[in-house]
Amino acid sequence: MKRPSKYISAAICCLAAVAGAATSIPANAHGIWFAQRAKQIALIYGVGADDLDAVSRLDKITSIEGFDAEGQAVATSLRAAGAIPVVDSDEPVSVIAAAMDYGMWTKDAAGRWHNKGKDEVEGAIEVSEHNFKYAVHLNALDAKVPVIASQTLQIVPVGAIPESKGAPLMVKALYKGKPVPGVQILTEYVTDPDETPALTASDGTTTIRLRNQGLNVVVGILITGSDKPAKYDRMEERATLSFVLPHLPE
Repeated sequence: MKRPSKYISAAICCLAAVAGAATSIPANAHGIWFAQRAKQIALIYGVGADDLDAVSRLDKITSIEGFDAEGQAVATSLRAAGAIPVVDSDEPVSVIAAAMDYGMWTKDAAGRWHNKGKDEVEGAIEVSEHNFKYAVHLNALDAKVPVIASQTLQIVPVGAIPESKGAPLMVKALYKGKPVPGVQILTEYVTDPDETPALTASDGTTTIRLRNQGLNVVVGILITGSDKPAKYDRMEERATLSFVLPHLPE
């Protein structure tokens, strides 16, 4: 997943332009996140309420990692269980992370998407990009969240996560482990994927309000320049941070 460090400075230089073009980035593009399914933690691929076939996309997963409450690595894997991939671990896991290389995608002038570089698509090109998707899930709200090398873009909570919806939460965007400004932050990807995003400040942070007394999926989106301009014009990094606020006892 690592790409040459020279692209870090290029990405930061273009963030002002990215922020100005925030509305041009499709808010409905797909991402990955973790959610509970039948008492198991499952990897979801989709957007909003669309829960698409993640099992058929397992070959695009480049890493799956688990960590205990102190941020130490725990052996973790994904297993296809019918229609969904679920997390397997022999030890308690407090933080789960996955990374996906979704490949090159080019949109032609007619609006058709092709899973190819722009050099392989005939005619006028509207968009050509390389997509990377990341997910971090907190199985415990008080777990220590490490900086995870496989997460080129990572969204981390700053301080403790409140247990009530509507409460403020500061989050920080990290690009290759360093705070980055201009990242678009969507507060709730499952129930409101079309919301107007906030942008992270110069220290990589922004403050959101928790939307759900249950599953929350926060998303960060960063567009950078291309490392292969003959193939695609830009790279999109899309990262989620998911966690569950507890409901009242039954």
